[in-house]
Amino acid sequence: MMSSLAVLFHLLACIVDFYALYYDLNYIKIGTDGLGGKYKFLTIWNITFQCFYFGLCVVTDLCSSDPGPTNVTTRGKLTRWRDYFHAVVAFPVGMFVVVTFWVLYLVDRELVYPESLDKIIPPVINHILHTTVLPFILLDKYFIYHNHPSQWRGLSGTIAVAGCYLVWILFIAYYENFWVYPILQVLESHQRAVFIVICLLFFASQYILGQSLTQFIWRKQRSTLKKLK
Repeated sequence: MMSSLAVLFHLLACIVDFYALYYDLNYIKIGTDGLGGKYKFLTIWNITFQCFYFGLCVVTDLCSSDPGPTNVTTRGKLTRWRDYFHAVVAFPVGMFVVVTFWVLYLVDRELVYPESLDKIIPPVINHILHTTVLPFILLDKYFIYHNHPSQWRGLSGTIAVAGCYLVWILFIAYYENFWVYPILQVLESHQRAVFIVICLLFFASQYILGQSLTQFIWRKQRSTLKKLK
């Protein structure tokens, strides 16, 4: 029963995220100019990651049996790749996008999502891009167990993803004299550096949060498994 629910959930999440990505790329014309087009924005990186991840989940659900909280050596390559991508990319990026967006929105929405966008971007698309990502990735943790890589390997991967995006927006700022996010434009150089460091630390902390949540949600099953060994 749980396996069937997992397949349906993953399929629904994939369809919803793909719809938002398709709509944004094809019908929302702002942000398309300049280097990278819409892929200047971490939101678009994230929803692309989420589409890929939940699509991968559907394939894994259909092609592999779920071994649950067993030793990593008993898991197939597809399942291990799903677990790694969830731990290192999908969960940290998704959490970072949702939390930072809404925190900055509450502080001063003009810094992240100007009021003028309300007339351009349908509310349902905005919430798929910036809200439903969170319940989707949390529900995913409930439906399936993810074997996390070692903390050093996992953190390194997550920091590498953050580093790639940071280098990307710094290159855009240098090449086009344009900051992707208004908040980076209004900050002084030293304030911008501090803000970026804080964001990187928060980004990295999401890997640890994801690992801790998995251990908490599946603590009873893991405890039972250890007793059986």
